[in-house]
Amino acid sequence: MNQLQLSAGDEQARGLHRFAVLTAGATFCLIFVGGLVTSTGSALAVPDWPLAFGKLIPAWEGGIRFEFGHRLAAGTVVVLTLVLMAWAWRAEPRRWVRKLVVLAFGLIVVQAVLGGITVLFELPLAIAVAHAATAQALLCLMVSIAIFTNPRWSTTPHVDDPPSRIPLPTLAAAMTAVIYLQILIGAVMRHMSAGLVIPDFPLSFGRLAPPYWNEYIAVNFAHRCGAVVVTAMVLWTVARVLRTHREVGALRRPALGLFLLLVIQICLGAITIWSDRAVLPTTSHVAVGAAVLATSLTLTLRAYRILGAPSRAHAIESHASSRVIERQVTA
Repeated sequence: MNQLQLSAGDEQARGLHRFAVLTAGATFCLIFVGGLVTSTGSALAVPDWPLAFGKLIPAWEGGIRFEFGHRLAAGTVVVLTLVLMAWAWRAEPRRWVRKLVVLAFGLIVVQAVLGGITVLFELPLAIAVAHAATAQALLCLMVSIAIFTNPRWSTTPHVDDPPSRIPLPTLAAAMTAVIYLQILIGAVMRHMSAGLVIPDFPLSFGRLAPPYWNEYIAVNFAHRCGAVVVTAMVLWTVARVLRTHREVGALRRPALGLFLLLVIQICLGAITIWSDRAVLPTTSHVAVGAAVLATSLTLTLRAYRILGAPSRAHAIESHASSRVIERQVTA
């Protein structure tokens, strides 16, 4: 009887994990569709909210297809998240995971309200950027839930991390924060319509730095500088994983995937400029940026799980040991 109950519990856990992966995938698709709305200039194609021209379903034509399609995608994610929350509350034994799913549902409600305000107040910059920032945060939450509900998460063996000034989990977390900040700068640039104020790439008006400045050039150039910082952080983290934990597949795979996505993202950024912001590369640039963030977060969470959180006591002990060695050498 106990064995049957255990088997049923395992199957429920696997089902919850698969549904969490589905919801995370739908959230990623929602970001792609949202990027499509901005790339096609369709953000105000439907001027009212929550209805569309006073109807539940408007005429399916022009920019309305993209804007109303975005609303349908958002509604789908809301329903999936609601089902996920109900399922987790029934089948997930860990209270903190259940709270995380509730937080995700609350965040998507906030996201929907921000989307409505964006339409009703005709794209105010602060609200539009907050809408983009919340979308990325929601994706991070969904990816985290999918990772935490994986039955293998709790059985992942611990691996020792070689001593270093910056532990790998800390480095990966810093990289994820930098990527998120870079996405926010990109959102500001996109909603200011500043994506082509610097018309050439990789140079800026034929120089390393723009010869003249205004707020549009400044945010565009900041996004380019951010790309350099992100590239450096990704290369540093990936090299660290391959040098010290090449044999750990759970770290090696997301590290290599992150490197590949970074190359694709840089190419898409260049093509976006060279093609005069063609819809497909511009929208793909937004989506791949989200994929870079999700992969970086995956690497970070796995690093903390497999290698353990960096211990302050251990760091103090290591510092004390080095001071003792220094005194001995000096003596």
